[in-house]
Amino acid sequence: MKILIIFGTRPEAIKMAPLVLRLRQTLEVKVCVTGQHRQMVDQVLGLFQIVPDYDLNLMKPNQNLANLTAEVLNGVTQILQKRKFDWVLVQGDTTSTMAGAMAAFYQKVRVGHVEAGLRTYNLNSPFPEELNRQVTSKMAQLHFAPTAESKQNLLKEGFSENNISITGNTVIDALLWVLEHSTPLDLALPIDLQQSRMILVTGHRRENFGEGFQQICEALQTIALQQPDVQIVY
Repeated sequence: MKILIIFGTRPEAIKMAPLVLRLRQTLEVKVCVTGQHRQMVDQVLGLFQIVPDYDLNLMKPNQNLANLTAEVLNGVTQILQKRKFDWVLVQGDTTSTMAGAMAAFYQKVRVGHVEAGLRTYNLNSPFPEELNRQVTSKMAQLHFAPTAESKQNLLKEGFSENNISITGNTVIDALLWVLEHSTPLDLALPIDLQQSRMILVTGHRRENFGEGFQQICEALQTIALQQPDVQIVY
């Protein structure tokens, strides 16, 4: 069985790296990176010692979503026309995910969607990710849902239960791999984890800027005031 795994952003790379390493033990797996997050993806690939087989290198200054979608669609299509694959695997809800799945759909290659079924049912939040993941679901034959709630979303939308598997989130697999293979850093954290609990916060979507970011900060402030033993690392 021949599988093409497509990703373009750092979160995708982190979550797909464990699958690449595992599937390559028994199957023929090729990796295509779109270059949507150039330097950040390269860092992840270096950490997991993954060399991409195809690099579309599409990152350009001030690139808009329409151009990125068209270039991913065209680039992946050329790969699929030159080599036969049984499956294309995509992850999450990025433009690379949606356009990669669409290229596979047009070439009649089966699609597996990792982290499927996440929904807000508001096409403007997150934008454009909510549309990306709904469209990707329509083109996928297998849906790997991270939670029972995600599975229920897919069932409500009419997808067959036979094609849905609850897998958990592969970011945990990535974390476990790093813990096993990376050299510990001798860093002194200004937090005593024996006495305190820690919350690690990250935010990168468009809606987390401006008013969205203010809401995040207000929520963290509430937690800090109500839970004095909690230390927040952003």
